[in-house]
Amino acid sequence: MNWYEKLNEYFPVEEMKSKEHMETLLKEKSDVYYKDEGEHHVLMYAEFDSFLFIDYVYVSTASRGQGLGHKLIEKMKAKGKPIILEVEPVDYEETDTAKRLRFYQREGFKHAQSIGYSRKSLATNEPNQMEILYWSPGDESEQDIYEKMKKMYTQIHTYKDKQFYGKSYQDVDEVLTIDQDREADDILDELDKTKN
Repeated sequence: MNWYEKLNEYFPVEEMKSKEHMETLLKEKSDVYYKDEGEHHVLMYAEFDSFLFIDYVYVSTASRGQGLGHKLIEKMKAKGKPIILEVEPVDYEETDTAKRLRFYQREGFKHAQSIGYSRKSLATNEPNQMEILYWSPGDESEQDIYEKMKKMYTQIHTYKDKQFYGKSYQDVDEVLTIDQDREADDILDELDKTKN
């Protein structure tokens, strides 16, 4: 199985970029968009001057529990920049989402509660709600994370989108919002409550 098939099998259709989109990013944005691939993992990420965005992380079931995910995150942290990623809201029926969130919680990530993120999937035409997690070596504010997410969205997620999907994703200001009073529970705190 090639790297794209592994990702495609693991991630929901509404979260997947097309292979053509990802290959074009790797080629045309090779100074920003990277693939780190091994026998048991695929890590796709964008590295900007002031932050990293993890687009996809896949660790094979055969190697789970062996610290591979931790090593990949440590490699990213060693770059000394804030790390941002998107996660699905917890689905208590689907244990994988909770496991993923617990992993990021152990790695020291925080939930950016003030940032709202909803975009219509071009694959399903349904709204796709996501939450933002971040790790920072300094004292990054959620406002800073929001600005970085906007940059990533316009440069990575929507790069040549019309060419690849026949239509464009919504404008960044429709998709990402920031509101200090947003009614959102900390999804990482919620995990602790379900453990007890």
